[in-house]
Amino acid sequence: MAQIDLRVAAYSVIVEDGRILLAHWNERGRGGWTLPGGGLEAGEDPADAAVREALEETGHDVELVELVGIDSRIMPIEERGDDAIRPLHTLRIVYTARVVGGELRNEPDGSTDEARWFDLAEVALLQRVSLVDAALGLAGLG
Repeated sequence: MAQIDLRVAAYSVIVEDGRILLAHWNERGRGGWTLPGGGLEAGEDPADAAVREALEETGHDVELVELVGIDSRIMPIEERGDDAIRPLHTLRIVYTARVVGGELRNEPDGSTDEARWFDLAEVALLQRVSLVDAALGLAGLG
Protein backbone atom coordinates (compact mmCIF):
# COMPACT_ATOMS: atom_id res chain seq x y z
CA MET A 1 0.00 0.00 0.00
CA ALA A 2 1.17 3.56 -0.71
CA GLN A 3 2.30 5.78 2.12
CA ILE A 4 -0.56 7.11 4.21
CA ASP A 5 -0.85 9.21 7.36
CA LEU A 6 -2.74 7.82 10.36
CA ARG A 7 -4.81 9.74 12.90
CA VAL A 8 -6.52 8.06 15.87
CA ALA A 9 -9.17 10.14 17.62
CA ALA A 10 -11.96 9.73 20.17
CA TYR A 11 -15.39 11.38 20.12
CA SER A 12 -18.54 11.58 22.24
CA VAL A 13 -22.16 11.38 21.16
CA ILE A 14 -23.89 13.44 23.85
CA VAL A 15 -27.69 13.44 23.65
CA GLU A 16 -30.05 14.88 26.25
CA ASP A 17 -33.79 15.48 25.98
CA GLY A 18 -33.79 14.92 22.22
CA ARG A 19 -30.89 17.33 21.67
CA ILE A 20 -27.30 16.61 20.63
CA LEU A 21 -24.22 18.58 21.61
CA LEU A 22 -22.04 19.52 18.63
CA ALA A 23 -18.94 21.63 18.11
CA HIS A 24 -18.26 23.71 15.01
CA TRP A 25 -14.98 22.67 13.42
CA ASN A 26 -13.32 25.56 11.64
CA GLU A 27 -9.83 24.69 10.52
CA ARG A 28 -7.84 25.50 7.40
CA GLY A 29 -10.70 27.48 5.90
CA ARG A 30 -13.08 24.52 6.06
CA GLY A 31 -15.80 23.92 8.56
CA GLY A 32 -18.83 22.01 9.68
CA TRP A 33 -20.52 20.73 12.79
CA THR A 34 -18.86 17.74 14.40
CA LEU A 35 -18.92 15.73 17.60
CA PRO A 36 -16.85 16.90 20.54
CA GLY A 37 -13.57 15.03 20.30
CA GLY A 38 -10.22 14.88 18.68
CA GLY A 39 -6.85 13.26 18.35
CA LEU A 40 -5.21 11.20 21.04
CA GLU A 41 -2.04 12.53 22.61
CA ALA A 42 0.94 10.15 22.74
CA GLY A 43 0.20 7.40 25.26
CA GLU A 44 -3.32 8.69 26.01
CA ASP A 45 -6.19 6.27 26.56
CA PRO A 46 -9.04 6.88 24.05
CA ALA A 47 -11.62 7.19 26.84
CA ASP A 48 -9.51 9.85 28.57
CA ALA A 49 -9.13 11.69 25.25
CA ALA A 50 -12.91 11.71 24.67
CA VAL A 51 -13.53 13.20 28.12
CA ARG A 52 -10.71 15.76 27.76
CA GLU A 53 -11.82 16.88 24.31
CA ALA A 54 -15.47 17.27 25.35
CA LEU A 55 -14.39 19.60 28.15
CA GLU A 56 -12.01 21.56 25.91
CA GLU A 57 -14.51 22.03 23.10
CA THR A 58 -17.80 22.49 24.98
CA GLY A 59 -17.05 23.41 28.61
CA HIS A 60 -18.91 20.33 29.83
CA ASP A 61 -17.54 17.58 32.02
CA VAL A 62 -18.81 14.29 30.64
CA GLU A 63 -19.00 10.71 31.80
CA LEU A 64 -18.68 8.03 29.15
CA VAL A 65 -21.56 5.59 28.96
CA GLU A 66 -20.60 3.11 26.27
CA LEU A 67 -18.10 2.43 23.51
CA VAL A 68 -20.35 2.22 20.44
CA GLY A 69 -17.79 1.57 17.74
CA ILE A 70 -14.93 2.65 15.54
CA ASP A 71 -15.36 4.44 12.24
CA SER A 72 -12.53 3.97 9.75
CA ARG A 73 -12.19 6.39 6.84
CA ILE A 74 -9.53 7.12 4.25
CA MET A 75 -9.43 10.75 3.23
CA PRO A 76 -7.93 11.41 -0.21
CA ILE A 77 -5.19 14.02 -0.56
CA GLU A 78 -7.51 16.48 -2.31
CA GLU A 79 -9.85 16.54 0.72
CA ARG A 80 -7.03 17.20 3.18
CA GLY A 81 -5.95 20.65 2.08
CA ASP A 82 -3.15 22.39 0.23
CA ASP A 83 -0.21 21.11 2.28
CA ALA A 84 -1.13 17.39 2.24
CA ILE A 85 1.16 15.00 0.40
CA ARG A 86 -0.47 11.69 1.42
CA PRO A 87 -3.97 10.40 2.07
CA LEU A 88 -5.12 10.21 5.70
CA HIS A 89 -6.49 7.12 7.41
CA THR A 90 -8.68 8.22 10.31
CA LEU A 91 -9.72 5.80 13.06
CA ARG A 92 -12.51 7.49 15.00
CA ILE A 93 -13.39 5.83 18.30
CA VAL A 94 -16.95 6.73 19.29
CA TYR A 95 -18.52 6.68 22.76
CA THR A 96 -21.88 7.78 24.09
CA ALA A 97 -21.59 10.14 27.04
CA ARG A 98 -23.66 12.25 29.41
CA VAL A 99 -23.02 15.69 30.85
CA VAL A 100 -22.14 15.61 34.55
CA GLY A 101 -20.99 19.21 35.06
CA GLY A 102 -19.57 22.38 33.63
CA GLU A 103 -21.23 25.08 31.56
CA LEU A 104 -21.62 25.37 27.82
CA ARG A 105 -18.94 27.59 26.32
CA ASN A 106 -16.96 27.89 23.13
CA GLU A 107 -13.40 26.57 22.90
CA PRO A 108 -10.80 29.31 23.27
CA ASP A 109 -8.11 29.21 20.56
CA GLY A 110 -8.84 25.68 19.36
CA SER A 111 -9.88 23.77 16.27
CA THR A 112 -13.56 24.46 17.06
CA ASP A 113 -15.08 27.90 17.41
CA GLU A 114 -18.57 27.22 18.77
CA ALA A 115 -20.43 24.62 20.84
CA ARG A 116 -24.20 24.31 20.63
CA TRP A 117 -27.12 21.99 21.39
CA PHE A 118 -29.32 21.02 18.43
CA ASP A 119 -32.57 19.10 18.21
CA LEU A 120 -31.76 15.71 16.72
CA ALA A 121 -34.23 16.45 13.91
CA GLU A 122 -32.11 19.50 12.91
CA VAL A 123 -28.91 17.52 12.35
CA ALA A 124 -29.86 16.48 8.81
CA LEU A 125 -30.13 20.16 7.86
CA LEU A 126 -26.71 21.17 9.22
CA GLN A 127 -23.45 21.48 7.32
CA ARG A 128 -21.63 18.68 9.14
CA VAL A 129 -18.65 16.39 8.82
CA SER A 130 -19.20 12.75 7.83
CA LEU A 131 -18.36 11.62 11.36
CA VAL A 132 -21.67 12.92 12.71
CA ASP A 133 -23.76 10.60 10.54
CA ALA A 134 -21.40 7.66 11.06
CA ALA A 135 -21.42 8.09 14.85
CA LEU A 136 -25.20 8.51 15.05
CA GLY A 137 -25.49 5.23 13.15
CA LEU A 138 -23.07 3.50 15.52
CA ALA A 139 -25.05 4.83 18.50
CA GLY A 140 -28.36 3.62 17.03
CA LEU A 141 -29.61 7.18 16.52
CA GLY A 142 -29.21 7.54 12.76
